[in-house]
Amino acid sequence: MSAPVKRFPHPRIVTKGNGGRPNGFLVPIFNVHDRMVEAAQHPQQVYLTVADPGEIKGPHLHMKRWGLFTCIVGNGRIVVRGANGYEEFLTGEDHGFASVQVPAGVPAALQNIGSGPAYFLNMPSPAWHPDDTDEQAVSFDDYTFTWPGKPGKQ
Repeated sequence: MSAPVKRFPHPRIVTKGNGGRPNGFLVPIFNVHDRMVEAAQHPQQVYLTVADPGEIKGPHLHMKRWGLFTCIVGNGRIVVRGANGYEEFLTGEDHGFASVQVPAGVPAALQNIGSGPAYFLNMPSPAWHPDDTDEQAVSFDDYTFTWPGKPGKQ
């Protein structure tokens, strides 16, 4: 049995310049001191993947690699297939920049649910390596991807 998929909300913290006036914000994505994920799943790599509007990355299945995904620009849906069927987890600008941890052995797809590009950070453990891509074939043919304000689209 696989470990559960976990969603971690992150605070949006207003930053201020020298004069005390707001100048933007920061969102802490990962800090080892937060104990958000177990030490064995601490990120070993960080990369950016971008999904164009109306597009889906995956699904992918990794038997060794855990994924830790955060949409940092736009909005995304992470769809996973577990023992009880499909589950959806929202991340991105309108969803608190939440991180979603997908355990090894759980197939997942990244879906852009916005009108512009969706920028996803993935912080996997262990890191990808060309000698061990850990990529398994998987299909979500029995799942209907939907977009806000649009009828179902596969």
